[in-house]
Amino acid sequence: MEIASVVGEPTIALVGLPGSGKSAIGRRLGQQLGWRFVDTDHCIEDRIGCTIREFFEREGEDAFREVEEQVLADLTSSLRQSVMATGGGSVLRASNRQHLRERTHVVYLRSSPEELLRRLRHDTKRPLLQVADPLQRLKDLHAVRDPLYREIAHTTVDTGRPSIAMLVSTIVQQLEDAGVVRQDPGRDAGPTG
Repeated sequence: MEIASVVGEPTIALVGLPGSGKSAIGRRLGQQLGWRFVDTDHCIEDRIGCTIREFFEREGEDAFREVEEQVLADLTSSLRQSVMATGGGSVLRASNRQHLRERTHVVYLRSSPEELLRRLRHDTKRPLLQVADPLQRLKDLHAVRDPLYREIAHTTVDTGRPSIAMLVSTIVQQLEDAGVVRQDPGRDAGPTG
C-alpha cells in the first residue's frame, strides 16, 4: 500500500556493509512508497554479462570498481522516485560518494560486524567474505567504510534485529521528518474498525 507521496523527485540510496539489508529493505521500501527499486549489483551484472563474483575473480577488484563507478554515475543522474540498493564498497571512491550525497537522499543501514556475520555466515556469493576469518574481514571493512557511510548519510538507521517491516516503517518516518516524502492525508494508511 502506498502511504507516502513524493516531495520533489528524489532517489533514496541505501548504503551499508554487506548483509546490512540494503536489497531486502530497499525492495520493501520501494513497495511501500510506490517507487521503483533498483539494485546496483544487478545493473552491474547486466553491464558485465556475468556475476560479480566471476568478474571479481577474472578481472580483479579495481576493474570491478571502475564498472561500479560508471553504473552509479549513470543511475544517480537518471533515476527519479526510486529506491536504490548500492554495493557495500561503492563508497570507496570519492566520485561515488559525491554523486550519492549530492544526487540522492542517502540512508545508512548501520550494522555491527557481529550482526552481519550472523546474517552472512552461509553466504557464498560475496567475494570479499570468502576468507578464513570472515568476522575479522567484516571488522576491517567496518573500520574503513563506516566513516565513509557516515560522511555521506542524510539519515542513519541501526538495523540490529528489528524486522524488515519495522525498519521500513522507521525509514519512512525519518524520510517524512526530513521532508523527502510526506504522509498522504487523503489516503487511509490502514484498516479501520
